[in-house]
Amino acid sequence: MKKPLLLLLTAIIALNFIFPGTVLAVNEQFDNPDDDVISQNESKEDLLNEELPDAPNPTGTSYILYDAQSDTVLMGREIDTQINPATCTIVMTVLVALENLDLDDTITIDQSMYIGIPEGFETLGLTEGEEVTVKDMIFGALLQSANDACLALAIKVSGSEAAFCTLMNAKAQELGCTNTNFLSCYGITNGGATNHSSARDMAIILNECCEHEDFKDIATTFQHTMNPTNLYPDSRTISNANRFISTQEYSYDYYIGGKTGYAEGAGYTQVAASEKNGRRLVTVLLGATNNETRYRDTIDLFEYGYSAFTTVMIEPSEFTPVYNETINQINGALLDTKLGVMSAEMEFSSYLTTTSYRTAAGSSNSVDLSAVMIDVNADDQNFEIPILKTYSDGKTYIVGVLHLEIAIKDHVVSVNPTKTTPWTRIKNVLITFAGVVVLALILIIALMIFRKHRIRRYDEEFRNKNKML
Repeated sequence: MKKPLLLLLTAIIALNFIFPGTVLAVNEQFDNPDDDVISQNESKEDLLNEELPDAPNPTGTSYILYDAQSDTVLMGREIDTQINPATCTIVMTVLVALENLDLDDTITIDQSMYIGIPEGFETLGLTEGEEVTVKDMIFGALLQSANDACLALAIKVSGSEAAFCTLMNAKAQELGCTNTNFLSCYGITNGGATNHSSARDMAIILNECCEHEDFKDIATTFQHTMNPTNLYPDSRTISNANRFISTQEYSYDYYIGGKTGYAEGAGYTQVAASEKNGRRLVTVLLGATNNETRYRDTIDLFEYGYSAFTTVMIEPSEFTPVYNETINQINGALLDTKLGVMSAEMEFSSYLTTTSYRTAAGSSNSVDLSAVMIDVNADDQNFEIPILKTYSDGKTYIVGVLHLEIAIKDHVVSVNPTKTTPWTRIKNVLITFAGVVVLALILIIALMIFRKHRIRRYDEEFRNKNKML
C-alpha cells in the first residue's frame, strides 16, 4: 500500500491571472508580532518602531503624521488617546453637510440655530427669518469657526443638533473611527460633557473631507464675500483665520485644507492635509500649548514626511520573473502525481510606505512557501500564500497573496494554455501559403533546369546527325 507522501514546495508560484490595482483585503492570519515579516495589517503602524534620524518632536499631548495613499502611520504619539478636538470638530460637521446638502440650498434661520451659543463665541450674527445658502454657512464654519453657521447646517440636515450628532457619530463609525464621540456640532456643549476623538480618528475624518473638492476649495480660500440677504442689507466678509492661508509666515504651498481649534482644558488643536506629487499627508496635533508652534510643528512634520518616507506603488509586473521561474517548478514537482494546478491568482496591496533610505537601497520579491505542503494523495486543496518584498536591510513586507488551487489532473486546465486567437488562425494560413509558394518555386526551378537539359541534349543530337551526313 502506497504511503501518503507530502510534497514540500520550497519555491512555487502559478499565475493564471494578475489583477493590477486590486486592493488587498487585510489577511489577519499573517499577523504575527513575533516574526520578522511585516503583514499588511502590521505595516500600518510598523514605522512607529523605527529610530528616525533628525525626526521632529511636536509639542502637545498627541500627534500623528499619516500617509493617506498607503493608510500608514508614519509618526505619532498617543495616537489613540481620547482628547477633546475642540473646534476641529467642524471638519466632521462640514463633511456630513456636504454629503447631505447642495451648496445652493437655502436655509431659513430660526432661533435654535443661535440662541444657545455662549456669549463671546464666534458667530456670523445670523437672525431669525434670514435666508442664507449652505455654501455661505460652510465658508463661515470652516474659515471663521462660526458656531451659528455650524448649527444652521446641522439643523438643516437633521432638524436638531442632537440628531445631527447621531449622524456625525454614524459617519465616524463608518470611516473606522474607534475613539470618537460627538455631542456638539461646533465643539462646545452647555452641559459640561465634551466631544472626544483621537489623533488617528481625526486624521481619518480629515482625509475623507479632502475627497471632496468643495471642501478643499473652501478651506483654502483667503476671503469670501457673503452677499446681502433678505434681512441683512450689507455683504459680510468672511476671512480665513487659518494662518496657512492668512499669513506669509506660515504659508505652505502644498496645504489643501484643515481646521484649527481651541478650548479650555483641550488646548490648541489643529488638523491639516497636504498634497505633493500626488501623495497626500495628514497631520493632527491635539493638546498643544501654543498657538504659534502648532503651525511650525505641522510644516516640519509635512516636510519630514515627504523626505524621510517614500510611498511606492506595487506593480504586479514586478513579479513576472518570479512567475516565469517558478511556474515550471510547480509543474515539475507535480509531474509524477495525480495533481496539478487548477487555478492561481495573485492579489496585491496598492501601495507600500517605508523609509526613503530603505527604498533607495532596493528590494527583491519572493513568495513565502515555508508553510505550504501539498498532499499528493488528497484531492482539491487551496492555499493562501504571502508574497514578499524584502529590502536590502532585511526588512520584509507582505505585499500580496497568492491564492493557489490544486486539483486532480483530470479536472485541471493548462496553467498557461496556448490560446487560439484570430491572429493565430491568420498566422497558420500565412505559414501554409508560404509553404505552398516555396514548393511551387522549387517545382518551377526544377522544370526549368530539366527543360534546359533537354534542349542541350537535343542540340547535341542534332549536331551529331549533321556530322554523319
